Amino acid sequence: MSGSAGGLPVRPPGKPPAGVVPIHVERQTFRRRRLIDATCALPLLGWVLWWLPLLWSGSEVNVPASQVLIYIFGVWIALAIGAGRLVHLLNRSRPGGAGGKGGGR
Repeated sequence: MSGSAGGLPVRPPGKPPAGVVPIHVERQTFRRRRLIDATCALPLLGWVLWWLPLLWSGSEVNVPASQVLIYIFGVWIALAIGAGRLVHLLNRSRPGGAGGKGGGR
């Protein structure tokens, strides 16, 4: 038998067959995907945090409007800082980007 095992082409050891997706991905790829997931979840988190004061108004605890406004602007600032941090981390992890091995644009 030359070059085949049971009629199938021989492939180099350690290399997955064509069309098969590997189970494990590189650490950088996994980290970048999780950062993208966090970036996508940030607006949902902000939406939930901004609606919390409506739950406070229906409860028996009276929260002054000044504290609600401080809370809303605090959430807004935290979301802006969080989004900026995620963008920074995504740019740094970009292959060939400013933080990558390929140099900047």
